[in-house]
Amino acid sequence: MRCLYAMVFLTIAGAFFCGCKAAKEGRKTEETGGVSYHAGAEAPPAADSRPVVVAFGNSLTAGQGVDPKENYPAKLQRKIDTAGLHYRVLNEGISGETTAQGLSRLDSVRRLHPALVIVELGANDGLRGLPVEETGKNLEEIIRGLRKDGALVVLAGMQVPPNYGPAYTKSFSELFPALSKKYNLALIPFFLQGVGGRAELNQEDGIHPKAEGYAIVAENVWRVVFPLLK
Repeated sequence: MRCLYAMVFLTIAGAFFCGCKAAKEGRKTEETGGVSYHAGAEAPPAADSRPVVVAFGNSLTAGQGVDPKENYPAKLQRKIDTAGLHYRVLNEGISGETTAQGLSRLDSVRRLHPALVIVELGANDGLRGLPVEETGKNLEEIIRGLRKDGALVVLAGMQVPPNYGPAYTKSFSELFPALSKKYNLALIPFFLQGVGGRAELNQEDGIHPKAEGYAIVAENVWRVVFPLLK
């Protein structure tokens, strides 16, 4: 079992570094027509006055490795449209991003004047073994900054493999419910529920969902977001 956890960790760690590379390449190619995993690079039509829902996160939000129409924010938009709700979803996911990097671009997200923000950050912190206290402080600053503008915040819970020991794994997984309780936030208990660990629903790297996996992720998000948008 320890060997299995080690193999999973190495696979995820490799995905993390690939994500960082993809993020850098994505930023470089925005102006040259190349592939970018920062789906938020495309601005919405100026005439679209619908309230904004921001999907704020890393590669799991950006949809690394799948067609832009198949990432979870795109699927969430279709659910919103089907339900007859008038919101537009903006994908502000960047591959490889940590909570510190997310905090560094908080102002750009606030300038979108979102009505609701889904914060999916922290997984890369956990894969790098960063102190849980540091991750928590960054998330708290993000939450407070978004709420200053009156935005509703939905927090996506994350989990990590036990490679840094049971104490770290437990502390990390408990961080998200604790923040949800402290700030009275809606919580997605585990963003990858029903997808994580299922090879048939993930890409070859073992961490990023396929289109079928993102359909489940979108449903995980929808169950929590829908009551807030009605």
